[in-house]
Amino acid sequence: MKIQINDHRKIFAIQEEFNKLFPRLKIEFQGKPNTIGRSPSKKIYNSSKTLGDCRIEHTEGVLTMTPHMTAADLKQTLGDKFGLSIILLRQSGSEWVETTNNANLSLQEQNDANLL
Repeated sequence: MKIQINDHRKIFAIQEEFNKLFPRLKIEFQGKPNTIGRSPSKKIYNSSKTLGDCRIEHTEGVLTMTPHMTAADLKQTLGDKFGLSIILLRQSGSEWVETTNNANLSLQEQNDANLL
């Protein structure tokens, strides 16, 4: 799957595209850091905001995702290539849990984990 990344795209549009491929995963976009290379803020951006609102590096391009990509690779690619910081959540029953402990599992494995 390829997702176009630019400052004018709305967060909800990225989330919808991602959820078509991984319906039991959710991406939340964190606030931009004060300067390049710093940690993102703890703020989670509303889905009506644009990608430009939550980053200070404004690189445009195409994010290519595959089911075999790991959660860690997705986070790193979005950060390194596009200056975006995300939290990846997995549905567990009726709750959403962060994938921190399972970052080396593929996105497909994360998505399917709730079915096992």
